Amino acid sequence: MNELDVVGVRVEMPSNQPIVLLREVGGDRYLPIWIGPGEATAIAFAQQGMAPARPLTHDLFKDVLEAVGQELTEVRITDLREGVFYAELVFASGVEVSARPSDAIALALRTGTPIYGSDGVLDDAGIAIPDEQEDEVEKFREFLDQISPEDFGTGPQ
Repeated sequence: MNELDVVGVRVEMPSNQPIVLLREVGGDRYLPIWIGPGEATAIAFAQQGMAPARPLTHDLFKDVLEAVGQELTEVRITDLREGVFYAELVFASGVEVSARPSDAIALALRTGTPIYGSDGVLDDAGIAIPDEQEDEVEKFREFLDQISPEDFGTGPQ
């Protein structure tokens, strides 16, 4: 397993499909995962430190975990089959729960939980971006700094 950082979310054109971009810590691979607009908003809110007036589903899940004394220790992006990514939520108790990567990432950002990607997933879907192409990644980061959750066409519910 390789630790991943969330670079951010953006809308892929011309399909108008949101993606979350993850970066391998200590490596040069990036992992793009296509996600839904609701999850894109949830991830963007968490990255920007925005708190909606009413809790989103991921905020509620975080609050429930705290209320029942459960700690989320890691999120793992474990598999890619037929174009579909799979993830697991790993709890301190040893319990593992299957999840969509977008939901797992949104929850991890709210709880400060590390995110890991399997070697197989990174080998199959990771995109190596050498240091000389880092300028393009920096442009992407600048784009992310300017975008807001409302740009995804959904607001807080």
